[in-house]
Amino acid sequence: MRLPLNGKLVDYQLVGTPVAHGNYKPARSRLAFAAAHVVADPLGDNSPGAPAVIDWEHTLGFRRHLWSLGLSVAEAMDTAQRGMGLDWAATQELIRRSAAEAPDGRIAVGVGTDQLGPGEHDLVAVIKAYEEQLAVAEGVGAQPILMASRALCAAASGPDDYRKVYDGLLAQSTKPVILHWLGSMFDPALDGYWGTADLDTAADVVVDLIAENTAKVDGIKVSLLDAAKEVALRNRLPEGVRLYTGDDFNYPELIRGDGDHHSDALLGIFAAIAPAAAAALQALDDGELTRYDEIFAPTVPLARHIFSAPTPYYKTGIAFLAWLNGFQPGFGMVGGLQTGRSVPHLAETFRLADQAGVLTDPELATQRFRLLLATHGIDA
Repeated sequence: MRLPLNGKLVDYQLVGTPVAHGNYKPARSRLAFAAAHVVADPLGDNSPGAPAVIDWEHTLGFRRHLWSLGLSVAEAMDTAQRGMGLDWAATQELIRRSAAEAPDGRIAVGVGTDQLGPGEHDLVAVIKAYEEQLAVAEGVGAQPILMASRALCAAASGPDDYRKVYDGLLAQSTKPVILHWLGSMFDPALDGYWGTADLDTAADVVVDLIAENTAKVDGIKVSLLDAAKEVALRNRLPEGVRLYTGDDFNYPELIRGDGDHHSDALLGIFAAIAPAAAAALQALDDGELTRYDEIFAPTVPLARHIFSAPTPYYKTGIAFLAWLNGFQPGFGMVGGLQTGRSVPHLAETFRLADQAGVLTDPELATQRFRLLLATHGIDA
């Protein structure tokens, strides 16, 4: 076919061999969560600003796909368009439906403050919003992920305010939580999270928080796209507290580890490369490190492209690949976010997905992408 790359149509022959789907068991050596997206109902009004209308059949079907590969699901995270099209009412329903189907409790859910409306909010309002969402997570028996909060970032005057909020939430949580440090490249409204723009000082705040609440912290997901910063923080965590990498650029080396420490995984890219992720983790379990590297290596260019700036629009690439692979009937997203990436960007996503072996049915993927290109006036 012909792909619109670098400002012109380029002849392209598919070359990838799809990674085989298998019924994998959860990895023994690592915990691995895939942050899953939501499928928009093609009959619903999912225009920008409208309440989300979800295609529940395909949304839950995608999660069954992830569970069948041995992956756990990180539900209602930023990959599911929290703060970018998925409203709180739809989020609650998503959490309830997904938790009801999760096997063996293999689900953790995002707990945030996004039910707060636009404008300024004080710390009391932020705490109440967190508490409301924490109750929803605990009510369905899911592990809570205390998501980074735009409202808290705006309301806090320094590290002490973060400690006030998090210490209180951890004290009342009935089970160990996963903390969440999302860098400003993912959400500019989170710039200066933990009360400082200096990442090393922010890490000090995080380490002190965890050290004083170790029994209530399972781990922390770190999405800074900076492997060195992640490793430095990982090395400082108390024994038994996990570092869940959210680094969609450097995940193979971080999960592999350095012989002394390793990162577990809580990644949006795992939703896009699920068969490869499952196969690589099995190789790691079996001590086949060369095979592990071989499986993951071709997925990295794809991941770096999907998560390229402006990074918040990586969700478009996740939904695009789910559509190409037959997990949803159309390429639509809540909030109209399918327009978040250009056609040439999607063409490069297609090419890199083929080379990574994550187009599970290349013939279907080609057929669907041809249809999309045709709607943009491109004869592929």
